[in-house]
Amino acid sequence: MVKASLFYLPTVGNRAEIEAGMAGLRPDLYQRMLREISEQVRLADDLGYDSVSFAEHHFHIEGFELSCNPVMLDLYFAMQTKRIRVGQLGIVLPAANPIRVAEDIAILDQMTGGRACAGFARGYQRRWVDVMAQQTHGIHGALPHQHDEIDAANRAAFEECFAIIKKAWTEPMLAYQGKYWKIPVEGTPWTLDTTLKWGAGVENGILKSVGVVPKPVQQPHPPAFQPFASSERSIRWCAREGVTAILPAMHRVHEEKLFDLYAEVSGRPKGQGMGILRDTIIADSDDEAIALWKNSGIFCGNAWFEPFGFRKGVMDPVTGAAPTLEQSLANGYALVGTVDTVTRSLEKIRRRVPLDWLFCYTYNSLVPHAVLMKSIERLWTEVLPRLA
Repeated sequence: MVKASLFYLPTVGNRAEIEAGMAGLRPDLYQRMLREISEQVRLADDLGYDSVSFAEHHFHIEGFELSCNPVMLDLYFAMQTKRIRVGQLGIVLPAANPIRVAEDIAILDQMTGGRACAGFARGYQRRWVDVMAQQTHGIHGALPHQHDEIDAANRAAFEECFAIIKKAWTEPMLAYQGKYWKIPVEGTPWTLDTTLKWGAGVENGILKSVGVVPKPVQQPHPPAFQPFASSERSIRWCAREGVTAILPAMHRVHEEKLFDLYAEVSGRPKGQGMGILRDTIIADSDDEAIALWKNSGIFCGNAWFEPFGFRKGVMDPVTGAAPTLEQSLANGYALVGTVDTVTRSLEKIRRRVPLDWLFCYTYNSLVPHAVLMKSIERLWTEVLPRLA
C-alpha cells in the first residue's frame, strides 16, 4: 500500500485574511493554526497515516509559510499523538549548523520514541536564506531549474552539511575537515582530566574529535527525505545516499526519467525510495473540490510558488506551454475532486510509475477546517484502500 503523509507549509489566515495584508504578524491566526492542525494530525494518527511534515521558512509576514522551526512543530504535534511519525520537508541545510541539526533531530527521535523523520532541503528563498546563511561565505538561496555559481555553492554546502549530520548520528566521535566546516577547529586546546578519564577525542592536550550526543533511537539514523527533488543530479545524490526523493508535480517525460534514474543508481526496484507531492482535496463534487483548490493551492501557487519557477516542471517539453487547470487535473498534477475522481487520478499515476510515497499538500487555513478534516479522512478510508 502507498505510504501517505500530510505536508503543511503551514499557513495562517484564509485567503481574505491574507489579502488584507501582514497576516503573519497576527498571533490569533497562529493560535488558530495550531488548534486546527492539532485536530488534523490527531485524526491522521488515529486513521493510520504514516507521517506529517512541515517546511522551514522565515520572515513570512505574508502568512503563507509560518514554519521557522519545523522540529519544534514536530515535537508539539508528536506529544498529542501515539504512533504517527513527524518530520521536516525540510530543514534548509546551507543556512543551518549541521551539528545543531543532528542534535535537534536526535533529541526529537528520543522524545518521540523513534518517530522522527529527517527531511533536508537546499533553500531557494533569498529573503531569508541569504540572511540566515551569511555565516557561510558565498551561500545564497538557489532558484529551481537554475544552474550557476550560486546553485553550485548552495549544493556543495548542502551535501557537506548532510555528510556531517550522517557522521554525527552514526559514529561515536566526529572529525570532519571540509570547505565550510572544520570539526574540531585545528589546534583547539582541551586538557580536562575528566575527558582523559571518561571521555575521548583528545591527543596531547589538543582536541581531535567531538562526540555528538544524544544519538537517535532509530539505527543507523531516522529515515531521510529530500523535498522536492527535480534534477538528475539531486536524484543521483538521493539514490547514492539512501535518501527518499519527493518529486513535485512534473511532466510525465521528466517524472518517468527520474524514477528510472533513481532505480538505476540505487539498484533498488523502480519506485522504492521515491515519492510524489500532490495538492489533495476531496469533496462531495468535483466542482466543489475545484472551487476549494482555487482558493488554496492555485491561489498559493500563483502568489508564492510560480514566481520562483516551480511551474516549469509541468510545462510541455516540446512546446513550452503550461497546462490549463483542466489539463493539470487530467494529468494528475493535483488530486482534486470526488473520491472516484481522485482514485482514478492516482490509478493513472500508478500505471505510469510505481509509488512508494504520497505526500499530500494540506492547505490548512486556506481550506476550511471541517472540510479539510473530511478530506483527510476520505483519502485514507475511501481512496487508498481501492489502490491496495
